[in-house]
Amino acid sequence: MKLLVKFNLIFIALFGGGLLAISHLAYQFLMNNARDQVVQQAALMMESAKSTRDYTSEELKPLLQKDPDSETTFLPQTVPAYSATVTFERLRKTYPQYEYKEASLNPTNLRDHAADWEADIIEDFRNHPEEREIMNERDTPTGRSIYLAHPIVAMPACLECHSTPDMAPKAMINTYGPDHGFGWKPNEVIAAQIVSVPMALPVQIADRAFRKLIIYLISIFIITILVIDTALYFIVIRPVSQLSAMADRISKGDLDLPELPVRGRDEISAVTASFNRMYVSLRKAFRMLNG
Repeated sequence: MKLLVKFNLIFIALFGGGLLAISHLAYQFLMNNARDQVVQQAALMMESAKSTRDYTSEELKPLLQKDPDSETTFLPQTVPAYSATVTFERLRKTYPQYEYKEASLNPTNLRDHAADWEADIIEDFRNHPEEREIMNERDTPTGRSIYLAHPIVAMPACLECHSTPDMAPKAMINTYGPDHGFGWKPNEVIAAQIVSVPMALPVQIADRAFRKLIIYLISIFIITILVIDTALYFIVIRPVSQLSAMADRISKGDLDLPELPVRGRDEISAVTASFNRMYVSLRKAFRMLNG
């Protein structure tokens, strides 16, 4: 096997193993980074919904309740959950795969009734009162999503409308009826804020970045091999081949060959210089024998 081929096999084994290791680590890093981005988006959206709720309850609701019509007409804009949900629905016109819901087992507005998987989250919060956040992944019709959930606890102000139907504003009863959204208890987890963010786009971006990285690594690997092969050929292979060819001709009795040129001060140059001295000595010895 040629020396250059042996070197190439060694380089391919070393670089190939390194490339596989780097590829694995890079893929894990990009996927983790994509997931972190989704989690950050979910946290940002959750805080945005919370800010909308706070703004509604602290600033908007007091103003709307001053309206004389509020005694006879129910204004859903005074409900923090309504404001947060409607605001998010407007966002979904541009980003339809993003979801926000204040899911409840016993909602006033049946639109907020919890699906099975949302009901499991609410039950989890009820069974673990110390738990303030749940984050997990789930499959959706549009692909994999990460959801972030926070519990909603019934505060004293909530019970003014949700304890019993006879305590609730008549305008609310006229709008939603007396059959649901009541019986809440103080400090009970009655719902959960749930934000769902799709992973498809960040994962696609990570996949494209990974493919580009692999292409760059393979390109660098090929260029490196070519450069190393070229250097090996001119620094090692060609001088050694010249030495071998000259030694072969000398062994066959050809003693009229010029000395090999010595370039540099490396080990190959030292071997070439030693070979030249040996060749000169051998040629002198043959001449003395023949003389």
